[in-house]
Amino acid sequence: MPARSNASASDPSTSGERLYNFCAGPASLPVEVLEEVKEELPVYRDIGASMLEISHRSKPYDRVEESARGRIKHLLGLTDEWNVLFLQGGASMQFHQVPLNFLPSEGTAAYVDTGRWSTKAIKEAKLLGAVQVAASSKSSNFDRIPASDEWELNANASYVHITTNNTIYGTQFSTEPEVSAPLVADASSDFLSRPIDTEKYGLIYAGAQKNVGPAGVTIVLVRDDFLERRNRPLPTMLDYGTHARRRFNTPPVFAIYLVEKVMRWLEAQGGVEAIAERNDRKAALLYDRIDSSDFYQGHARPADRSKMNVTFRLPSEKQEELFCAEAEQAGLLSLAGHRSVGGVRASIYNACPMAAVEALVEFMEMFEQRHG
Repeated sequence: MPARSNASASDPSTSGERLYNFCAGPASLPVEVLEEVKEELPVYRDIGASMLEISHRSKPYDRVEESARGRIKHLLGLTDEWNVLFLQGGASMQFHQVPLNFLPSEGTAAYVDTGRWSTKAIKEAKLLGAVQVAASSKSSNFDRIPASDEWELNANASYVHITTNNTIYGTQFSTEPEVSAPLVADASSDFLSRPIDTEKYGLIYAGAQKNVGPAGVTIVLVRDDFLERRNRPLPTMLDYGTHARRRFNTPPVFAIYLVEKVMRWLEAQGGVEAIAERNDRKAALLYDRIDSSDFYQGHARPADRSKMNVTFRLPSEKQEELFCAEAEQAGLLSLAGHRSVGGVRASIYNACPMAAVEALVEFMEMFEQRHG
């Protein structure tokens, strides 16, 4: 699947071939997974129907969901004290659901503001109680993760909320911060892309559509002792305890079925440690090209650069528009930066192959030669 080196070639979107997709989400899925799903439509194994059609109470679906849950726990090394929930509503629902469950009426929650999504989480939490913004990088246009000595944490905070990776600005926590309260993390865009110290967390949530599946399912990991702290009473569907106890309502069956296949694929790659090494190599190749001249300028400070979302600018907005247009003609899709910040963004999640990054770097070389 080579990207085209000739920017004047015919529109690749009409060729029927699979191109290199750098979309921030919904993002690329492993080709092996897509081919397996194709084989299992319209009949899944020997059940006489597809996974799109069977009951969420059936034994075939039970096996799929339990396999997905077990493989997530295995990949992260989670003990039995962790609950793996498959919910709906995206990470945006979790912005409200987390404080609804864990922000006491007389308590405080601490949030670290590192970009658009953490800002939205803070806004939702403030509807429900007292919120302390412990640190923020807003003053520098979210180009970094605030250093630990900048944080001002309430000693009695019920939890500390972080966004582990920032898709829009291209920054990422390199490790878990040292705090006394349980960490709550929006890990939507780097979930299962690297090992984490799960002992530091009370709850982790992630929309699946970046690294682990299609849009439509949100994975929530919540530890038993943290779950017991939740407020009561709560609306049934928004109570994490409801979903930890049993399958309360119809889950997003097909999306979970795909998550289970991606977990199998991730295991076959060597697990989280192996995929992290691959992600490090992809990011290093792209950042090295950005840093090799003044034509491309990275947005994030080097110490806090994301391994998932590489953001950079060109000398002018006109050149950025031309870059993205010519890149698409070369078979490199969805490189425009988020509408709120502009520039260029290459999302290189788990399923993005090294060949895609190599093709992008080659295109960057040629574009700078022509337009630099």
